[in-house]
Amino acid sequence: MYITQHTDFALRALIYLGSNTDRLVTIQEISDRFAVSRNHLMKVVNALIRAGFVEGLRGKGGGLRLARPPRQIVVGEVVRQMEPCMDLVECFAAEGCQCILDPGCKLKVGLSRALAAFLKVLDEMTLADLVGRSERSILTFFPVA
Repeated sequence: MYITQHTDFALRALIYLGSNTDRLVTIQEISDRFAVSRNHLMKVVNALIRAGFVEGLRGKGGGLRLARPPRQIVVGEVVRQMEPCMDLVECFAAEGCQCILDPGCKLKVGLSRALAAFLKVLDEMTLADLVGRSERSILTFFPVA
């Protein structure tokens, strides 16, 4: 399974926010920490806000914070919300499959089971599981570029 850069950045932003729950965090701060384009990160954060994972406070002294406690943010839910498409192969799409093997393909069944197992593992993880480290170890895990 491959997750997009958008989802990768969303998870990094959530981990960073989850390790800084005592204060508001700016997009620029996250951008600097992970050496990610600020414009790209703005799109990611807007998607996190729309999905209800993050709150954005505008104006002077504004910033970002988690919209709910880390233990209530399920990693599988984040991946499902952020990924534009979970179709591993063409035949997963609801329409448009041109493969002649599609009607009885056993590979499709196996890949379907693999995707379900992948998401099941992520559904067992919360953001709290990912931020259970000290800030120092978070910085080691995500060094400043």
